[in-house]
Amino acid sequence: AIPLAQAYGQDTQKDHVVAWLNHLGNARVFTTTLGHHNETMQSEIYLDMVSRGLLWAVGKLEVDGSPSSGFEAPLASQLQGRRILAGDYSKKRIAIVDESGHVSWEHPIKDIHDLHVLPSGNILFQTSWTQLLEMSPDGEIEWSYDASTMNGNQGKRVEVHAFQRLANGLTMVAESGPRRIIEVDHHGVIHKEIALKVDHPDPHRDTRMARKLDNGHYLVCHEADHTVREYDRDGKVVWEYVTGGEVYGATRLRNGHTLIGNGSGHNVLEVNSAGEIVWSLSQRELPGIELAWVTTVEELPNGHFMIGNCHAGPQQPQIIEVNRDKKVIWSFLNFDAFGNAMPCSKVF
Repeated sequence: AIPLAQAYGQDTQKDHVVAWLNHLGNARVFTTTLGHHNETMQSEIYLDMVSRGLLWAVGKLEVDGSPSSGFEAPLASQLQGRRILAGDYSKKRIAIVDESGHVSWEHPIKDIHDLHVLPSGNILFQTSWTQLLEMSPDGEIEWSYDASTMNGNQGKRVEVHAFQRLANGLTMVAESGPRRIIEVDHHGVIHKEIALKVDHPDPHRDTRMARKLDNGHYLVCHEADHTVREYDRDGKVVWEYVTGGEVYGATRLRNGHTLIGNGSGHNVLEVNSAGEIVWSLSQRELPGIELAWVTTVEELPNGHFMIGNCHAGPQQPQIIEVNRDKKVIWSFLNFDAFGNAMPCSKVF
């Protein structure tokens, strides 16, 4: 370990942990030194590394640390660390709960269709169709925006169903009614604006989920038009897909395809750039689960999909995690904390 310590600028007079993997054919070997065992054997980080190494060696974990196909994690492992931020406009609350139902944060709301956990730990959410708030975990309001009165909207009918904090600190707001996307700073001043194409104007249904993509384009769900559209930086439609349902959610996958939560279509669609369906999940395809109004869709780092299942009733999960083999990995159902109108959530 001394040459490695020298190479990485570490103290060569101190014991260091060194671990490595060997993989040849079906053979897997995980090897680790103990370092100073009186310290390492009490280190949660070290014990976690050893546990993962052993699971990898027996084929229960992939190289990236995600479970192998078909591996059933113990219940304690499945539940560890999962928290759910969700909003429900029937319960009139947004809250963070763990899987035991313990509430660690909450705030009253009237309406909600979008929410975010920011890197700072603050929560970006809405309390109504026009009022946006950024709030710290201890309840301090860090930022607010009122779409009903700001930036020329006074006296107009406007609703906000999607927003996003951007990497440059601006906040993207999709406005139904005015049919536009704006990017505003901390003072609410517009730095960018594009017009949206809407064939069936309705202040409540012009948009649902909207996200700015890494390439600077905007991916927008138009509920009334049953269409997902991609706009370039100048507001030109460069791609669109008619979903056949009152679409709610869409996200651009790492493979370049678009994953769609198809609202009243009761399904999930993965569509390529040519508009071809390459993967789908229908209403009753998961054993014992029925998809109702499919809302949010998210691609997880391990390639699984997290799906919002709204208006499905008290016997059906509100959130579902599935893999590409259409196996349910995890689900969430808590009708005490949230009810039948939980359209948006974030598991973290």
